[in-house]
Amino acid sequence: MDNSGGIQASLAGRYATALFGLARDEKQLEAVSASLATLKAGLADSEDFRTLTASPLVSREQATGAVAATAKAMKLDPVTTNFLGVLAQNRRLGQLGAIIRAFDLLAADFRGETTAEIVSARPLDSDQVEALKTNLKTRLGRDVSVDLHVDPAILGGLVVKVGSQMIDGSIRTKLNDLAQAMKG
Repeated sequence: MDNSGGIQASLAGRYATALFGLARDEKQLEAVSASLATLKAGLADSEDFRTLTASPLVSREQATGAVAATAKAMKLDPVTTNFLGVLAQNRRLGQLGAIIRAFDLLAADFRGETTAEIVSARPLDSDQVEALKTNLKTRLGRDVSVDLHVDPAILGGLVVKVGSQMIDGSIRTKLNDLAQAMKG
């Protein structure tokens, strides 16, 4: 497996690479991926959980106890639970979102997939997501997993990023281009 220097160069990337290696060696890759998806949802949905991961006022002991309780409540696998304890002890819980993104990239590469980041103005339904995956698979020649984000500021359309390529079909960009053209 080719771990790109870009992932390993960051702090979050080093943690993600270590977690990925452990999960792969323990044959727990799917369980860890599922647990990280649960944590990602928790970060998006819970203000308390975001505060726990980001606050410098939470001591190591408090953070360790809180993540243990959180892991139990979220029914996370043992590898991810232990990893969260390590992050809490090393005061790196603030990197959790970036670690999850880097882990997802490593796991997708391991499975022979490409990850596409898709930003839409409103949530996409499952049929739209499947159509996007099919279109991207045809264009790229390999399976595609998607990382969906909603940003109402783009007004409409999509912004699709695969690796270093970006296709910006957002209405915001089209309006900005039109405004620049009218300025002359």
